[in-house]
Amino acid sequence: MSYGTALRTEIHSDRITPLIGIFDMYSASLAAQHYNGMFVSGFGFAASHYGLPDIGFIAWPDIVAFVQRLRLAFPRQHLLVDIDDGYVDPEVACHVVTHLERIGASGVILEDQKRPRRCGHVSGKQILPFDEYLEKLNLVLETRSDLVVVARTDATEESEILYRAAALADTDADVLLVDGVRSIDWIRKVRNVIGDKPLLFNQIAGGLSPRLSLPELQDLGVDVAIYSTPCLFAAHTAITDALLELRANDGRLPEFDAASVGVAASLELLERNMARHHETRGDDLLVTSTAITR
Repeated sequence: MSYGTALRTEIHSDRITPLIGIFDMYSASLAAQHYNGMFVSGFGFAASHYGLPDIGFIAWPDIVAFVQRLRLAFPRQHLLVDIDDGYVDPEVACHVVTHLERIGASGVILEDQKRPRRCGHVSGKQILPFDEYLEKLNLVLETRSDLVVVARTDATEESEILYRAAALADTDADVLLVDGVRSIDWIRKVRNVIGDKPLLFNQIAGGLSPRLSLPELQDLGVDVAIYSTPCLFAAHTAITDALLELRANDGRLPEFDAASVGVAASLELLERNMARHHETRGDDLLVTSTAITR
């Protein structure tokens, strides 16, 4: 089973599919212990790789190289990749999709924002004319072989949200994302206009959308939930706390005990990612929905 087919099969199963946003190889190593799917978040990658906000700084060769490293270390994980607007040009978007599919990505999210782009959960977003986005989306759909393609709209006007959602549901995109949905009522409205098209919901701490559990989302007709930033924000909090404690103790490390993470635990985590430690290799390294127990 190919990576795209494996993710598509799980999306169409009878339970919601959670994908955890990761920002580097270490956060991915931890996420892989708990969930069988990852979301390569543009927010997290821009922060980690460049130390910059996600407003258009990401260069496509960097994201491709990152996904390549992820796939080598995690041959059985779903990998959904945020490719923003396809890096502006439709031909570039198709080129990136071809690269990502060949190195083992499971799917991509393509948005309808125009530059300068913004995080989907902040104000100031501008969207492309719909015909322009649709042309880009259709070229990507024609280019992919098996890759899952998520069509994303960042429309904020109510009538435009429903118009674009309904229109995108009629395309060959596998999944639809309306980013920055502000209420449960709006999840229902989107669900009603897109028919049987699988629906993706993006949750981000401090963002615009309501905090909902996976069972709650499934009851609302959501098929995929991505969590863009839990690893990034948890690392921010934990690193800050650790450095404040180190300063408070005049540079003395805290007492090491069985609950602490030290050299041995870190090495044990990372050694699992070495290719020679995988049970199978080559073409057999295809993700399945049952490969990782949640």
